[in-house]
Amino acid sequence: MRKLILSLSLFITFHTYAQDALKYQTPPKSILELAMAAPSPSTDFSSKGDLMLIMERTSYPTIEELSQPEYKLAGARINPANFGPSRAGYITAIRIKNIKGNNEYAVTGLPANARIGNISWSPSQKSIAFTLTDNSRITLWKADVATGAATQQSTRALNDIAGPAFTWIDDNRILALAVPAAIGKAPQKPVAPAGPTVQQTSGKAAPAATYQDMLKNPYDEQLFDYYFQSEPVIISATGEQVIGKPAIYVTASPSPDNQYLLMESLHRPYSYLVGAHRFPTEVEIWKMNGELVKKLASNPLDEVRPKGFDATSNYPRYFSWRNDAPATIWWVQALDGGDPKKEVPFRDVVNTLPAPFSATPQELVKTVNRFAGISWANNQLALVSDANSTQQKVKVSRINPANPSQAPVTLIDRSENDRYNDPGTPVTIKNQYNRSVLYVSPSHELLMTAPGASPEGDRPFLSSFNLNTGKQNILWRSAAPYYEQVADVIDPARLVVVTARESVLSPVNYYLQNLKKKTSVALTAFPHPQPQLKGVQKQLLKYKRKDGVDLTAMLYLPEGYDSAKDGRLPVLMWAYPREYKSASDAAQVRGSAYRFTRVNYGSPIFWVTRGFAVMDATEMPIVGEGDKEPNDTFIDQLVMNAEAAVNKITEMGVGDKDRIAVGGHSYGAFMTSNLLAHTNLFKAGISRSGAYNRTLTPFGFQNEQRTYWQAPEVYYKMSPFSYADKLKTPILLIHGEADNNSGTFPIQSERLYNAIKGNGGTARLVFLPQESHGYAAQESILHMLWEMDEWLMKYVKQ
Repeated sequence: MRKLILSLSLFITFHTYAQDALKYQTPPKSILELAMAAPSPSTDFSSKGDLMLIMERTSYPTIEELSQPEYKLAGARINPANFGPSRAGYITAIRIKNIKGNNEYAVTGLPANARIGNISWSPSQKSIAFTLTDNSRITLWKADVATGAATQQSTRALNDIAGPAFTWIDDNRILALAVPAAIGKAPQKPVAPAGPTVQQTSGKAAPAATYQDMLKNPYDEQLFDYYFQSEPVIISATGEQVIGKPAIYVTASPSPDNQYLLMESLHRPYSYLVGAHRFPTEVEIWKMNGELVKKLASNPLDEVRPKGFDATSNYPRYFSWRNDAPATIWWVQALDGGDPKKEVPFRDVVNTLPAPFSATPQELVKTVNRFAGISWANNQLALVSDANSTQQKVKVSRINPANPSQAPVTLIDRSENDRYNDPGTPVTIKNQYNRSVLYVSPSHELLMTAPGASPEGDRPFLSSFNLNTGKQNILWRSAAPYYEQVADVIDPARLVVVTARESVLSPVNYYLQNLKKKTSVALTAFPHPQPQLKGVQKQLLKYKRKDGVDLTAMLYLPEGYDSAKDGRLPVLMWAYPREYKSASDAAQVRGSAYRFTRVNYGSPIFWVTRGFAVMDATEMPIVGEGDKEPNDTFIDQLVMNAEAAVNKITEMGVGDKDRIAVGGHSYGAFMTSNLLAHTNLFKAGISRSGAYNRTLTPFGFQNEQRTYWQAPEVYYKMSPFSYADKLKTPILLIHGEADNNSGTFPIQSERLYNAIKGNGGTARLVFLPQESHGYAAQESILHMLWEMDEWLMKYVKQ
């Protein structure tokens, strides 16, 4: 008996030691000050270009706020108390700035501690509408732009879960999705279930990704019905008009001429396998008073799809209004049954149907690859995009909507990862319907804004793009020592723009520029939000891995550091692998050495203040050219990437090869654990919210579209769980207990930790309560930083 008591006491002592019940900790002062810096304001510009909104944003919520009641239903996380999202960020204050007059004033009349969302300009730009969220409801407000005075527009509570909370119809009317007036009380959870929860398959393949937050039982279905339902209401100065019965509306869109409404709603039967976006839908056109004009589609449950990145529904999809026409609907239909493996001349067709919607739909254009988007200009011009995700290809073609029989003219055909040859995104303007359409100059040219990737780093530009010749002419480009990009085009004909300019030491500020006259006026003077970083050194590193692929990383060094005087530093290397179908694409330089150094909660740059050399955005390309799949040689390429990075930092005389840590978030966490299992390059690793056993994501993951049964060796070899017995380098595993990302279930970290522990490795597992894939609460973030700092100090720096 004495031996038994002694054994139990030893077990209890060990158990307590192994399961630390910590209170939330805070990191050292240098990290704490950076983490708690207030977020910089966000901005928005009126379409006329004369007004600017400067918006203050919320900082981190507390863990108490994050712990409020929450339902996870059909892929959404909702707050049952107010019919809104449970994890939203908000604007806390708005200032209006007259760009030409340069006067600035606040929006007034708001309640204390306002939580503002869904900010939207009225068609005339004389007002802005927005929602205010409190603990029990979401309400509609409007502010007069001339005075800044804000007033509540309706006593009705809005539903901001499924569809748009509101949409402008015209300056006097707003279409809102309100909580039904007669909604009654929420369903009560039964004390005992009425029976088992049953799913059944009838032999038809239904591969699906490992989604989280799906419906799980009949009670979840009742909650979904209750909280996602709304009733459409037109709100104006003369009152409120309910125009439809309660339903689960996901689209409520007025036609450009404001004569019709496009309405899309969900209905049963629901799925426990896929989210709400694939539930059965009814698509209808109504008159503005709610009268049904035409049922466009009645799509069944979209649970069964072919496998592959380019697989899609076999039902009509993407219903929307043409922006350049008064009332014409367009939508897309697959021509291959949604199966990318079928050999067909065309994958998709775009159909159109004008008011009064009684004619036969007209075929507008067919796409060789999967439809990827359309931009309208006028009746003679639209740009249609199609893409092949498997081959990482994208194409943009010009079409003539007035003459669908005219063959599309290809303007752009490139690899989506070929950033050097990315011509950019077309500039749009508002037309007579207040809809965005392509700006087309008298000489038949577009204006394009682009990141401007180059061997010297990103240099954003504004260019003209000739629609007849396909030639591009750069009109303006960012130049050192700044990183500057066009934030808004005020007058495309006169080339009057607003640019966002930053440098290593200066935060983003906005400038009104006339590019023809070469004049510039500062619009903002936001101060440095983290002055502790002013002396940090920043450098873009370029190097090669042993097979010749060019790589880059952004290096940060402590203030005043001199390798000749101060010797070698411990290194924190942070990365995220990416797949490429071309080695030349993988080798392209990404990022800019001139961007402002702003540290967010997930950044590794904190540790430059703790005496580390930090290699951020360390390139980890995985290349599979032609018929080769990148993941077939994932581990080999990952090791080559890491070896090249370690060699670079040590050959510079900066990094100490015996004191290097590697880390990453999500797929970067997966990368980290693989590197620790397959190399001896690192002293420690940090893996946040990763997936480590790929057999738990058997229908594909990241950019792997083969199933486990098609490529079992790939799934096995890529899983660090398979090599847990080799994982002897100390690894810190951090995971949000409420992770909502596909595949990164918290059990992934739990199982890897248990495997490492069972094989005698060194690991620490930290679960952050209430946190999802990205962390939110102040306490969680500060504790995460403390955990990382303790790990790095113990196993790397010291």
